[in-house]
Amino acid sequence: MADEGLRHRITELVDEEHRLERAHVGTPLSDEEKARLDQINVDLDRCWDLLRQRDARRAAGQDPDEAHTRDASVVENYRQ
Repeated sequence: MADEGLRHRITELVDEEHRLERAHVGTPLSDEEKARLDQINVDLDRCWDLLRQRDARRAAGQDPDEAHTRDASVVENYRQ
């Protein structure tokens, strides 16, 4: 996925995350909504990781299109 597509997807996910959060101010999320919010966060992490890979490859003079989406298990276990 190209940078523009990644940024668009990130925006969509953030918008959905905010809609879910705003819809439940003062009330708890259902189990289904919690699961969706968790999935949104994983998807966001994977998109950001891919965008960073593309930027790093570009900065190193490599082809950004050779970057690939990593499994959630990899991305979610990065140390901060």
